[in-house]
Amino acid sequence: MTCPLRIGNASGFYGDRFDAMREMLTGGPLDVLTGDYLAELTMLILGRDRLKNPDGGYARTFLRQLEECLGLAYERSVRIVANAGGLNPAGLADAVRALADRLGIPVRVAHVEGDDLTGRFPGTLAAHAYLGGAGIAACLREGADIVVTGRVTDAALVSGPAAAHYGWGPDAYDRLAGAGVAGHVLECGTQATGGNYSFFAEHDIRRLRHPGFPVAEIHEDGSSVITKHDGTGGIVDTGTVTAQLLYETSGARYAGPDVTARLDSVRLTQDGPDRVRIDGVRGEAPPPALKVGLNRLGGYRNEVVFVLTGLDIEAKAALVRDQMEAAFDAAKSRPAQVRWELARTDRPDADTEETTSALLRLVVRDTDAETVGRAVSGAAVELGLGSYPGFHLTAPPGKGAPYGVFEAAYVEQGAVEHVAVLHDGRRLPVSPPAATRVLEAAEMPPLPEPLPSGPTRRAPLGLVAGARSGDKGGDANIGVWARTDDAWRWLAHTLTADRLRALLPECAGLPVTRHVLPNLRALNFVVEGLLGEGVAAQARFDPQAKALGEWLRSRHLEIPEALL
Repeated sequence: MTCPLRIGNASGFYGDRFDAMREMLTGGPLDVLTGDYLAELTMLILGRDRLKNPDGGYARTFLRQLEECLGLAYERSVRIVANAGGLNPAGLADAVRALADRLGIPVRVAHVEGDDLTGRFPGTLAAHAYLGGAGIAACLREGADIVVTGRVTDAALVSGPAAAHYGWGPDAYDRLAGAGVAGHVLECGTQATGGNYSFFAEHDIRRLRHPGFPVAEIHEDGSSVITKHDGTGGIVDTGTVTAQLLYETSGARYAGPDVTARLDSVRLTQDGPDRVRIDGVRGEAPPPALKVGLNRLGGYRNEVVFVLTGLDIEAKAALVRDQMEAAFDAAKSRPAQVRWELARTDRPDADTEETTSALLRLVVRDTDAETVGRAVSGAAVELGLGSYPGFHLTAPPGKGAPYGVFEAAYVEQGAVEHVAVLHDGRRLPVSPPAATRVLEAAEMPPLPEPLPSGPTRRAPLGLVAGARSGDKGGDANIGVWARTDDAWRWLAHTLTADRLRALLPECAGLPVTRHVLPNLRALNFVVEGLLGEGVAAQARFDPQAKALGEWLRSRHLEIPEALL
């Protein structure tokens, strides 16, 4: 039997565990090591970095990791594929070559470019198309040891190497989709091995202190096994893999530049300790358009958090709010956006000062830095001896800080010059897909038979369902799954879009779309507009909706006693 291609991950975001690259190279056998360094917020950060230094714009952490690990990768014949190039993949490729020359390691470095469309979108700090894995595959087929890219889809970091290794053509949709699904599981690193997992408390906490990074064993037919190096921490089971499959997705069709994967076809099977098999994945032709992430500076923001302690919390909040509003009127420079939020974290008759205190949060935004800077912080500080009893702030207010806005646009696949730039300087154009399919919502699958009626008890949803949530621009997604067939029968009929709005009042009045994935015993909800203009705008307490799913799990409703 042919050995599968072993692809590991060593980074789920810019700032992830620095030692992960060494751990993955020394922890067990690998053929390819990937790293995902980019997110919507990261592109804005790198855009600001490039304003200061035109030669920058890439993830410098990657270079520091390579300085320690390039020799290890070369000795073990492990190829490295990472999107750490950010806004400047050519610059990072040159920096890697310089590093390799200095260390005396004869690696061949290639990069992928063509994603940068900033010139086509005036007023943006960074505008980048999400490319697929075909450019990565071209680099690897031509012998590259290191491939760095800019904005590619996270799944492309795995599907590209798999296509190169097995010689898949662009119409091998099922195989490409299977590898893409594996790539989606790997992309966020330890989220596939027990990190950020709803049911973590059911496991030995010692296994979760330092979870190992995931590995996908990809077979020629596109099926895979998700695992991790022997002896590393964490857990890989169908629950951890389901959670990651639902992360930042929407419906049954998971579209990418190379293929659209049908998430409703995915089958997960526990294949042994810390081994989950993924098979049955079907693929379709990709959509004709590529997504483009647009990042621009939106203006300036400032934040002041007032601490309200003890009695009369509502009256104290009303007093300081009225005082600040009067200060804005007197200054004749009211910020364009003013938002107040009172978090009732206080408890009656509390035995610590902190637990008897509530937090009143003021967030202001404007296109003028001064309007949200000293004018706001000065007004707050001047209230120090003339406001509510016990007046103090969580931190001294500062100057206005710039914030970003993320938007999505779309361009035709053929409008992007996707190019693989090889180690010897050759430039190989990557053709757009010969066939495409307009992305449409999948037909709603039939629901399972409902549970028979019986006694219920009011209890948290999280006793019978897991969840994982995240952001896509200004929208939030919440994936919810059941671990038993009976729990799925109840969940599928109970957790409707209207019930979600009732359980999460912040979602009331917002468009909520429910997607049903019976194979995963899962529901996926997309809440439009909950995050305003995206994470960089910091429009809400949890700007990336990372804990939205856990809030949902904490909400009480009537649950059949048979499930509890």
